[in-house]
Amino acid sequence: IIRMAYGADELYTRLSFRALALWLKFFDGERPGLFYRTGALFLAPAQDKVLRDSRAALRKVGVPFEELAAAAVRRRYPRIAVGDDVKAIFEPGSGALMARQAVEAVAEAAVRAGAEYRLAAVEPFQGRDAAEGLRTPAGERIVAGTYVFACGPWLPKVFPALLGRRIFPTRQEVMFFGAPAGDGGFGPEALPVWLDRTHEDMPYGFPDLERRGFKMAFDRHGEAFDPDGGSRLVELASVENARRYLAERFPALAAAPLIESRVCQYENTSSGDFLIDRHPEFSNVWIVGGGSGHGFKHGPAVAEYFVERLNGRGQAEPRFGLQTKDEVQNRRVF
Repeated sequence: IIRMAYGADELYTRLSFRALALWLKFFDGERPGLFYRTGALFLAPAQDKVLRDSRAALRKVGVPFEELAAAAVRRRYPRIAVGDDVKAIFEPGSGALMARQAVEAVAEAAVRAGAEYRLAAVEPFQGRDAAEGLRTPAGERIVAGTYVFACGPWLPKVFPALLGRRIFPTRQEVMFFGAPAGDGGFGPEALPVWLDRTHEDMPYGFPDLERRGFKMAFDRHGEAFDPDGGSRLVELASVENARRYLAERFPALAAAPLIESRVCQYENTSSGDFLIDRHPEFSNVWIVGGGSGHGFKHGPAVAEYFVERLNGRGQAEPRFGLQTKDEVQNRRVF
């Protein structure tokens, strides 16, 4: 998903706005179907502070948006049921970015440009590895002048002493529900991507893309999760919770069949800010993580920032520094 209003945070609003421009430049009309410009709808209580602050951040960055009252939401999107105590921000330039296909396209472009793509695992980082090379379970060594670790929820396993208590992988469940037969009101032509702050678990979702179903999930942080050995089966209680929400907000889906589900993971820092910094002991080792559910969409802008840092240019963003990452979660970025 690409959302311009990143909560009320100007830093991430700027990053996501820049990232979308870079994604579209990369696609350049040659990769159709990787971005659906559905617009993004941000629902919130009428007096919500985050809603007000998000409007201010959008105006400051220069992102086009509309403010919608509940009646306007109902007229424009009749499949969404909202009461008069709800207001919304609609960002017409936003939409859904297809993650798997986009990552594959980036990897293919990198190989064409001369990169070597290898599929391997590495052992937990040891101090000597900065000079002697990374070790794989197969006994290989991978040697480079500079190492960049962007391992998502595996970062605590690669750097257990440094990040074992600073990166928090959590279990996140995603569900796809089948739209009623013959009802075209849930496709990308008729429905935007959306986030709902009126619910304590902050549901979010996508229209029916690629005929995979109406996707929804909750943005609350799940329990601690092992990305290697954790169960990938969605729990029945989560499906029931989703159905209760759908009955209220998308009533036509109240009895919709669950046609696909999966368990993925977030990997947050204590605050929710990204981690983009050198290893404190090895100048040729960089760590890029803390992306949670947002790292992918911000990828091109993060890469742009990181390349500047790698080459000794640009100003470091203090919020991305390792020293700001605590061992107790206190989420400030959504």
